[in-house]
Amino acid sequence: MSATTSTDLVPEGWEIVIGLEVHVELNTATKLFCGCPNSFGDEPNTNVCPVCLGLPGSLPVLNAQVVESAMKLGRALQCEVGSSVFARKNYFYPDQPKDYQVSQYDQPTNLEGKVDLPGGGSVRIERAHIEEDAGKLNHGGGDGRIHGASYSMADYNRAGVPLVEIVSGPDIRSAGEAKAYVAELRNIVTAIDVSDAKMEEGSMRVDANVSVRPVGEDLRPRCEVKNINSLRSLERAIEYEARRHVDLYQSGETPKQETRHWDEEAGRSRSGRSKEDAEDYRYFPEPDLVPLVVTADDVAAIDASLPSMPSARRQQLVELAGASDDEVGLLVERGQDDFAISSIEAGANPKRVVVHLVNNLASGLGELTPATFASLIAMETDGDLSATQAKEVLAELVDSGGDPAAIAADKGFEAMDSSELEGILDGLIAESPDAWERFCSGDDKDRKKMQGMFTGQIMKATKGQADGAAVAKLLNQKANS
Repeated sequence: MSATTSTDLVPEGWEIVIGLEVHVELNTATKLFCGCPNSFGDEPNTNVCPVCLGLPGSLPVLNAQVVESAMKLGRALQCEVGSSVFARKNYFYPDQPKDYQVSQYDQPTNLEGKVDLPGGGSVRIERAHIEEDAGKLNHGGGDGRIHGASYSMADYNRAGVPLVEIVSGPDIRSAGEAKAYVAELRNIVTAIDVSDAKMEEGSMRVDANVSVRPVGEDLRPRCEVKNINSLRSLERAIEYEARRHVDLYQSGETPKQETRHWDEEAGRSRSGRSKEDAEDYRYFPEPDLVPLVVTADDVAAIDASLPSMPSARRQQLVELAGASDDEVGLLVERGQDDFAISSIEAGANPKRVVVHLVNNLASGLGELTPATFASLIAMETDGDLSATQAKEVLAELVDSGGDPAAIAADKGFEAMDSSELEGILDGLIAESPDAWERFCSGDDKDRKKMQGMFTGQIMKATKGQADGAAVAKLLNQKANS
């Protein structure tokens, strides 16, 4: 999260108002209304047919898997899921071959949900509706945008790919909160396995509606910032746009309601086109599709299929391990929380479980099992292995599995006798009496520095076999005796 806060961006008594539109590309095998492959990275214009090109006489057939995935996402977002009607959203852009998009308007599949944020609070979900994606244009001979390009190439592979557009309420008040919201959305989407949510590949795309206002006043003109393809870009785009609005108001101007495009390299947004209101799209019911009827039994079946959500998983791990929000959030994001819980239930020290997972197992668990992990941690907490030795044994367990005690024996790791440690420390004290005096009677800064020095010397003398906790205990005991 950026060090910049919302109060740095707007005058005292003002606030940023942010609403996000997040497009999630569903991971179905085929497109929304036809049998063309839903596949990323294929040769341009190879996954197309008359339906997704909108050719005259072609008729759409609704993909049942899309409906199920959209309902799962709706329930995961705590939405009301109900019957819906598809609509034609009319607009004239060259990346949409039929000049309209099949979407949902006044009767979407999912309404009125919320996302609970890891740090507390929540963001309202106004709707999460099904719609088809447009094609993609690649502009050449200019700066990569349609204005100033000397030619454009159309790739319609993406036309008709199934999306769910998640529209938040204007509840977000900072770039950091927006970033946390999108990160949590990504966690939810991947937890229920309806999308890989890869922003870099466009399977999760974010548009940010940004405005500023005096606290308590009505909403003011907003700008929709597009072309945001990472959490870092989202944060930067919101901060830039908020500052731009403040500068306009302070110079006596009012921002125009418009669509703007984020330029990551330049670190600024650029004007695109006037922002349409709903009436400008001339919505009307899609004549080639019947209403989509959802029953209470359908919703109950979806509810029964859902796994535990990230927020519940974080809470369970907090209660069991007493870890920090950041640590728990990281383990849930990596999908390591079930392993952590199983290891703790197998008898492992919760704090050491979290420390090892966060710091030493970021690249994966490999052949490690909860039972062997618990055995290793028991050897560490019982003093049979130092932290350094435990880390070496852990690396071998991840690579090839096995028995922690046998691996430790093969490596020649044995717990050091406390009298041996004490003898080494006595020798160091005799060599450095001034440093020892600073450790015993110095201020906190001196004491901390000298403790690090003595610990490092002991680790060097024992070739890393001394246990750090045992060394710290010995230092304090000797200083207080």
